[in-house]
Parts: sequence; C-alpha cells; structure tokens
Amino acid sequence: MSLTTMTCRAMFRAMGLFLSSFTNRLDAKGRLSVPSAFRAAVGGEAFAGVVLFRSFTGKCIEGMPMSRMESIADATEKMDMFDAKLDELTAMLFADARQLAFDVTGRIVVPKDLLDHAGITTDAVFVGRGRGFQIWEPSAFKKMQSESLAKLQKDKPTLSLRNNS
Repeated sequence: MSLTTMTCRAMFRAMGLFLSSFTNRLDAKGRLSVPSAFRAAVGGEAFAGVVLFRSFTGKCIEGMPMSRMESIADATEKMDMFDAKLDELTAMLFADARQLAFDVTGRIVVPKDLLDHAGITTDAVFVGRGRGFQIWEPSAFKKMQSESLAKLQKDKPTLSLRNNS
C-alpha cells in the first residue's frame, strides 16, 4: 500500500461522519444553523466551515468539508485534461461551489441560488451521507426517502466491507 493511500485513509478516519437528519429554520437573512453534530464532523478541519454546491443528482444542496472537496479535486486530476466530461464536472463542482464559514453561533449564509435550486424557503433538512451531507426542502426529502426505501426493499443491495488497515 502506498504512503499516499495510507495518508488518505488516515485522514478520512480522522474526519467525522455526517450522520442522521436535522431540520432547521432558515432565518430572514438566509442563515441556517448547521447541526452541532455536523459542525463537530468538521472540527478537525483547517477551514472552519463547509463547502456547498447545487446537486446535479437531485433537488438539493451538496455539502462537505474542504478536505473532501480537495479529494474531489485530486480525483479530477486523473481525468484527461481535454475531456468534455471533465469540463462539465469541474464547472459544476468548482465554479458553483461556495466556501461558507460558520459564524460564532454555527450558522452559515446560504446563497439564494442554492436555496432556489433546492426549493428551500422556510425549513431545511440536513441529511447525513457519511463523508458529506445534503440539504433538502423537507417535503422533497420525505418523498425521496420514501421512494429510496421502497427501491432498496425491492432491490436488496449488499455492501462489501473491505479491511481498510
């Protein structure tokens, strides 16, 4: 195993996981309180905040710590520089991404275009997704979650757990 692989695995083990779901209210200034468990998950990060961008897989906002965004940037370096898919992906990921610092009470100001993309007007659900999270409009999340549960119950997928040491 290479030193780089071992370093990356150690970094991901040190980074907390985003677990559970939390609903918070958007205030009049467009601020959302980030759940304390999510703030704790990025507590060891150099940047005291999160990166958000519009999801291209659902009507939600994708969120992650800066270290995860850096890992994504590293992964794009492995793609062909002149690949049209790389242009589309980097335009969506990096040009659309917002680096948002927590204020003293753990809130972030979510840009209006991100809120509009997710249809969020009053309440927002922070949804843990392991190494990252999503922010949804509550009724849209309930619908997606219900549909996903039905599909999973039908398909019965399995996970292969590998030894990561």
